[in-house]
Amino acid sequence: MKVKAVIHEAKEGGYWAEVPAIPGCATQGETFEEVLHHICEAVEGCLTVDVAPPEEGEAYRVMDVTI
Repeated sequence: MKVKAVIHEAKEGGYWAEVPAIPGCATQGETFEEVLHHICEAVEGCLTVDVAPPEEGEAYRVMDVTI
C-alpha cells in the first residue's frame, strides 16, 4: 500500500511528518532519514487497531479489504 506523507522542516530544527489520509497520523525526527523511519512506524501503528469482537448472537462478516 502507498500513502502520501507530507514532511515539514520544524522551526526548532529537525522534521515532522503527517499522513493527511490518516487523521492523527504524525511523527517527528531529528534527521530526514529518522522521520522517514518514524512515519512508516506511525502509519503501521495507526492502521493496526484492536477491534472488539462482536457480541454473541450478532450477525457479522469478517473480510479482507485491499486498499
